[in-house]
Amino acid sequence: MNIRTYISQLIVLVVLMGCDVSQINSPYIEEEGTSSVLYQSFSERPKHLDPATSYSENEYAFIAQIYEPPFQYHYLKRPYQLTPLTASKMPEINYLDSQDNKLVGDVQDHDIAYTDYVIDIQSGIQFQPHPALAKNAQGEYRYHHLSETQIQDVKTLNDFVDTGSRELTAEDYVHQIKRLAHPKIQSPIAEIMKNYIVGFDDFSKQVSSLQKTELRNKSISGVEVIGRYQYRIRIKGKYPQFIFWLAMPFFSPMPWEADVFYEQAGLSNKNITLDWYPIGTGPYLLAENNPNRRMILLKNPQFHTELYPSEGEPGDKQNGLLADAGKKLPFIDKVIFTLEKETIPYWTKFLQGYYDASGIASDSFDQAIQFTGSGGATLTDSMKEKEIKLQTLVEASIFYMGFNMLDPIVGGDSESARKLRQAISIAVDYEEFISIFRNGRGVVAQGVIPPGIFGYTDTKAGINPYNYDWIDNKAQRKKIEEARHLMEEAGYLNGIDPKTKEALILYFDTAAVSVDDRPTMNWYRKQFEKLGIKLVVRGTDYNRFQEKMRNGNEQIFVWGWNADYPDPENLFFLLYGPNSKVKYGGENAGNYQSAAFDKLFEKMRNMDNNEQRYQIIQELQEVVRHDAPWVFGFHPKNFSLFHSWYSNLKPNVMANNRLKYTRIDTLERTEKRKHWNHPQWLPVILTLLVFVCLLVSAIHAYRRSAKETLQ
Repeated sequence: MNIRTYISQLIVLVVLMGCDVSQINSPYIEEEGTSSVLYQSFSERPKHLDPATSYSENEYAFIAQIYEPPFQYHYLKRPYQLTPLTASKMPEINYLDSQDNKLVGDVQDHDIAYTDYVIDIQSGIQFQPHPALAKNAQGEYRYHHLSETQIQDVKTLNDFVDTGSRELTAEDYVHQIKRLAHPKIQSPIAEIMKNYIVGFDDFSKQVSSLQKTELRNKSISGVEVIGRYQYRIRIKGKYPQFIFWLAMPFFSPMPWEADVFYEQAGLSNKNITLDWYPIGTGPYLLAENNPNRRMILLKNPQFHTELYPSEGEPGDKQNGLLADAGKKLPFIDKVIFTLEKETIPYWTKFLQGYYDASGIASDSFDQAIQFTGSGGATLTDSMKEKEIKLQTLVEASIFYMGFNMLDPIVGGDSESARKLRQAISIAVDYEEFISIFRNGRGVVAQGVIPPGIFGYTDTKAGINPYNYDWIDNKAQRKKIEEARHLMEEAGYLNGIDPKTKEALILYFDTAAVSVDDRPTMNWYRKQFEKLGIKLVVRGTDYNRFQEKMRNGNEQIFVWGWNADYPDPENLFFLLYGPNSKVKYGGENAGNYQSAAFDKLFEKMRNMDNNEQRYQIIQELQEVVRHDAPWVFGFHPKNFSLFHSWYSNLKPNVMANNRLKYTRIDTLERTEKRKHWNHPQWLPVILTLLVFVCLLVSAIHAYRRSAKETLQ
């Protein structure tokens, strides 16, 4: 066969093969088959998968699908409403006086010495299959007394051949509360719970030298197992927000067997720990933990019966959110989280249909989103062609610029310092910040409370009158001239410090020190330049920055807070005097102290939501707007994209266990992937033809050269 015939047949073969090939660029090796698989990504390894220590959003993406506290947020109803999860009903709440007598009738808050939460859980709920629960024929735990040799032969949890399960009981919830109190576990909420759960602090001191395996035989005076499916938690005084904590992963059940199993010497050296391999009762279990490549959740074969909600808000039925009402959860069989450190490959795979959902990075924003004349956000035509869905949601969060109220220049309660802070609050234009650095994804904060939290209002009554005017039915930032006038009243005419006769110098402390952060820092400098102030950025590593904050050595800083639960108490406490970071190690990062604020806060925090509480919240807003311990920054707005085959999606900033409600139409996804990723063979063929021509030419040239040499 001559070279030309061979090449011709090769081209025909490639073309024929191309007729039957599709999705050759798929990043997935395994076939989906008939199972419902969801594809997501993660950018960094979750540090903690133990619910006693986990307190991070990227960790909750996993553990909230695995662990189940007694209560959860209703997936569809708004305002956010708690509902039983493993509990059989909402808790029985009893108030007691200092003599442990039950209070009945019209109870006054000052008469309440204790509050009892009596929680009943469902029977028949099983833990996921796990080696810690495996037993032999004699009923003994198979892997609770491993020898050195056995541990040496083990590399991962999957190397344990046998698994077991057992029923969830009230003791498992009580055991977890004991774990929260154990100093060696270092739960981030331990200090908070010492203030509320009776006996928590004493228990923590009592077990400080004990191993976690010894907790089972110790008791907390305020936490009691009443029966197999019932337990009681006693807290100090009245604290209505405590029930919100009972919907957080911290209060999920933990079998005592898990501590016995994982505490065996040698397992932690192999990363066989609770932080690596969780054990829960939820709809999913962690089947693979390879944080350098992927993490896989599988449907828990032991998951108890839970049904999709049968009611929600007006409009949910029309939006298709009740199509699965009453059906058994979860709908998705497998979730594959793939490591994606770079945004561009991740975005490209989403557009190809290889990820089912996506956020929007700044680099891709213009490709996905366009703004209407009224300022609303909508999808671009290219996104609409793919039938991609957009969901936006203002998060229950606030980012703010804080002043260290212990600082002699920007702090304190003098009129000069207050007017200086008010002037800066006008000058720092967060509308511009949101436009430049967040592609419009944010709502400027008028106070402490974000939208969706009781006490928030977006009417004229809800604006910050020290920073804004109400014009044409909307808030407009005051002109810079008013800020300069405040500077003059503060004693800094044209920004000049009367002590130095030069521009006032203020210091901005930050851990944002990368090259990518420079534009943001320059923007902050320009905001202060409007007032003639020279802003000096003091960048440092995060640990040093944290140390500065703890010691009160900062002057101006940027901070943020995500609400743990939908109550204004969880936000106003950031300004409560006894929560000062320097004095008490609390979350009052700016060390703000106001007797008027503290008195109102103490009155408001334990009240039920009613008109009186609403009015007190407005008074609290007025106090902090006037004192300006913060430049109220913005509430982030989340933009999420979903493919058309991903359904039952409703934004819910409080619920972390949303995965079990969602559904994937695998048939639609397969068809669209084929359409979007159909091989384009023409460029390949043209390239091959060019190569063949060059090859033929080279062969002819070689033959001529060979003939000439022979001659």
